[in-house]
Amino acid sequence: MEKDIVAKLKGILTNSGWSQERLAHELGVSFPTLNAWINGRAHPRLKALKTIDETYLNIVGRTGIDAEFLVAKKKLALAKKITAMEMVRNSALLDKLTLFLTYHTNTIEGSTLTLSEVKEVLDDDNKILSNKTAREQIETRNHRAAMYYLLDELASRDTHFEWNEQIILNVHLRLMNTLISNAGSYRNHGVRIFGNSSVLANHASISNLMSNFTADLNAPAKDVIENIAHLHARFERIHPFSDGNGRTGRLIMFAQALQNGLMPPLVVKERKKAYYKYLETAQENCDLLSLFTAESIIAASEL
Repeated sequence: MEKDIVAKLKGILTNSGWSQERLAHELGVSFPTLNAWINGRAHPRLKALKTIDETYLNIVGRTGIDAEFLVAKKKLALAKKITAMEMVRNSALLDKLTLFLTYHTNTIEGSTLTLSEVKEVLDDDNKILSNKTAREQIETRNHRAAMYYLLDELASRDTHFEWNEQIILNVHLRLMNTLISNAGSYRNHGVRIFGNSSVLANHASISNLMSNFTADLNAPAKDVIENIAHLHARFERIHPFSDGNGRTGRLIMFAQALQNGLMPPLVVKERKKAYYKYLETAQENCDLLSLFTAESIIAASEL
């Protein structure tokens, strides 16, 4: 039992990237207490054990989900209301969401910029961080440009907004501008995701798959959260671009949520392992990714 707890604590640290001080804060204990648990000098009490288990599952990912728990999370997420126009008019909220969405989505893809460095780059278009790569700084500004393009489309068209392939291509163009030679174009070659067993679409079928995908983006959904999760997993399996698929997919989620009057999901870097795990399991069952989507909407609202 003690070895299991130590393994879970170390698993949280490894996969979240947190320091022991941060983990102690998340668990509501002092650093010496956490350190004693990790080194086997003390054992958590029942309440702390439950908190450790829940934190571990949030970071590393669950293998199953209780139906009532999923329904409750969806209900809570559906209460987090906002429209594209309300977001545009609330500059403080927009700036904060832009910062956090940009930081987390790029960090998931390997950026080493800290949150404060992302803020520096976004606050001053002429700012150059000498200790960071040019690519990382371009990625930061590009993500904002792609996000604002979508937000403008949503706000200006309101209820008349309708998805088409060109909108998705335009998002990718802005996102990957100057970073890859075929920004804004579908890939014409095979790809694979390292460490992921998902079968990706053959490049010859991408055009047809994306045509069907955009049609389904426009179709009404009974379960909005599940629809966002299902279509996100589907987009990532199509993997229509040579690079930037994850970031494009998460921006589509951003716009889908706002289309439905919901706070957009904030997929945080600490939950990267759970996120990738749920994307894989969504090929068979979308419940876990739906839960993750609901939790990500709640996370954004708690900013």
